[in-house]
Amino acid sequence: MSPASKRPAGLPELWGGIEGTVNRVGDRYFDQMRRSGHWERIEDLDLIASLGIQALRYPVLWEHVAPNGPHRADWTWPDARLARLRQLGVRPIVGLVHHGSGPRHTSLVDPAFPLELARYARAVAERYPWVEDYTPVNEPLTTGRFSGLYGHWYPHGKDHPTFARTLMVQCRAIVEAMRAIREVNPRARLIQTEDMGRTYSTPHLAYQAEFENHRRWLSLDLLCGRVDRQHPLWSHLLDWGCSEAELGWFLDNTMPPDVVGMNYYITSDRLLDERMEHYPEWSHGGNERDRYADVHVASVWKDAISGHRDVLAWAWERYKLPVAFTEVHLGCTREDQLRWLGEAWDAVCSLRAEGVDVRALTVWSLLGAYDWNTLVTADRGFYEPGVFDMRSSRPRPTALAWMTHALARRGHYEHPVLASPGWWRRDERAEPHFAASLHGDNPVPYKTYVPPRRAGTGQPRPVLISGATGTLGRAFARLCTSRGIAFRLLSRQEMDIASPRSVESAIARHQPWAIINAAGYVRVDDAEVDAERCFRENALGPEILAAACRAHDVRLITFSSDLVFGGEQRSAYLESNQVQPLNQYGRSKAEAERRVLERMPDALVVRTGAFFGPWDTYNFVTLALGTLARGERFAAVNDVVVSPTYVPDLVHTCLDLLLDEASGVWHLTNAGEVTWAELATHAARVAGLNPSHVESRPLESFGWAAPRPRYSALASERAQLMPPLTQALERYLVEDEIKPARRPAGGGRTACAVCGGTVDESHGDGRCRLHRERGDGGVAAGG
Repeated sequence: MSPASKRPAGLPELWGGIEGTVNRVGDRYFDQMRRSGHWERIEDLDLIASLGIQALRYPVLWEHVAPNGPHRADWTWPDARLARLRQLGVRPIVGLVHHGSGPRHTSLVDPAFPLELARYARAVAERYPWVEDYTPVNEPLTTGRFSGLYGHWYPHGKDHPTFARTLMVQCRAIVEAMRAIREVNPRARLIQTEDMGRTYSTPHLAYQAEFENHRRWLSLDLLCGRVDRQHPLWSHLLDWGCSEAELGWFLDNTMPPDVVGMNYYITSDRLLDERMEHYPEWSHGGNERDRYADVHVASVWKDAISGHRDVLAWAWERYKLPVAFTEVHLGCTREDQLRWLGEAWDAVCSLRAEGVDVRALTVWSLLGAYDWNTLVTADRGFYEPGVFDMRSSRPRPTALAWMTHALARRGHYEHPVLASPGWWRRDERAEPHFAASLHGDNPVPYKTYVPPRRAGTGQPRPVLISGATGTLGRAFARLCTSRGIAFRLLSRQEMDIASPRSVESAIARHQPWAIINAAGYVRVDDAEVDAERCFRENALGPEILAAACRAHDVRLITFSSDLVFGGEQRSAYLESNQVQPLNQYGRSKAEAERRVLERMPDALVVRTGAFFGPWDTYNFVTLALGTLARGERFAAVNDVVVSPTYVPDLVHTCLDLLLDEASGVWHLTNAGEVTWAELATHAARVAGLNPSHVESRPLESFGWAAPRPRYSALASERAQLMPPLTQALERYLVEDEIKPARRPAGGGRTACAVCGGTVDESHGDGRCRLHRERGDGGVAAGG
């Protein structure tokens, strides 16, 4: 990627943002930049600049730089970073407090907080007089709710008076900080951010929805001098302990933003419904007058969310000030991340064309985010990638990077998955008839999936999936359906991968943008006497696919095996380790790797371990548990170490990597290594069966024809993208039905048991980040 050169005139700017939250829970701080590694890597800024963005929301946080006051500040870190951004031609939008509560000696209810922050703000402006854009306090209303009303963050208030106090303190701090900054630099601009959505309700709860729809503007109304005696919340603020003199101070000291920044998330729009019997018990909450359920609208009604366009239009109509999206992010599967960003970009461009002063769109969470699924109240290691994936040895560009670069350079981005709407725009959340067709050995009558089109787009180009009768091919078909990715699942009669004519014909007929080769010879022992057929299907076929894909500019995924290794190591094999197969099957896979990458260097070759999963009856774990459930003994090898692979995790990760345009050899297995006997034993324990019925036996006792490596565990030097094996086994027992596209694997997102929204699966309680933490509703905000 390279910086933008000749960008079309008239487009909004494209900004980026680094998740820089430093929130406090009790006496512990949760620091996003240290977790992402950005704190130690100044070279990240060069990668960010290569996207072509014009500005970067960048944290120069009070807690980091001057926790003991400006006179004892350590400027080493921001000196180097801001200077580098200046050299790179990226304009910094400096943030001073980001969901924080300041250094340890203060808090959001401390009356000294505003002037102390102002002193720090003045020091920053004096240190960097060339910086013109500032966000002194990010999302004061959201921070006030989480710190003063819901009790998540310090000082852990749970009442309206504490909420009002945190909001007053933060808004006054913004005024005082900008006043101090402008005394140094009169050109300084206030880029004020706030989380923004809308609350809907049944007629009975219209009064509560009206209250929440007034409250969402409260921080911006204070800054703009709109909170007077006629304001709908004036009496509420007085009831919550604010004095008339305190509210009057904002009327006398207005600080309207130079740019009103909207942060809009899929969970921002809410629905209140008193018919609680329609919703799980832990969605229930209420006020002093009524009890009701609080869910996010997107999970209830198709097309019900306000959408990016409305959010910006509301802000423009209300304040008649320049507007921007200051955070655009969706924690979901990769194609829906692209679709969400695409909707936001379409909104800012169309509004700008109609005369609305839309300044920019901010691609948020460039380096991803940690533990926002629990509102950063717990350190559980849940990571959701953004434009770059930080799970690699260095930041790895995702599909969002290619989209961001294209928007910055050309103002538009094209990809076949964008022809289909995101899950929040689709009628179907699951396909029962399709799901039923994928169990066991049932035939697969539904081998084609064409998602609905987005307005103004043509028919989506499909992914071709070979291996219609195999476990992997059917799993790809199933999960492409749930993710809204058009595909065609092909049998050997429809595309014989070892026949150049057949492959060319299939490509000409279907015009795919990618091919996933899930076909192949899988009978390891039979391959010892059927080597010619094994090599035809496992080596020649992938080679022919690679040649055709390269000729037609089609992406390719093909699969290899841990059996390409000889077992001489006692630490997990990495991608760069030399292959040394012991049997004909392993040799066919090793030869396939060589041929494919020789023909098509940008192909994706996935080495993986033995499969287990919820959708076929003949994988090892399913057979073991079935045998044990009948009270029978189950024999398993106790001297062969492997890395078993959970099929849903594998498929989701492969689809993400396909969209990311990843290439070369990747090891994709669930983290961990076990003997087959240990796997059966652990599965039995998780399932509540008797593990003593697992009979551990040596390899030789099974009399298999093909030699096996005694050790073939896999790990990756590129990135560990799939969750631990222990998690996969736990999910295996409940994921017999993968539901909507909101349920990616790899420690990723599933559907909340309360509201249907995206939620981290790694905690096992089924709730989204909001409903895990509270039962009284509200708006979930990210970043």
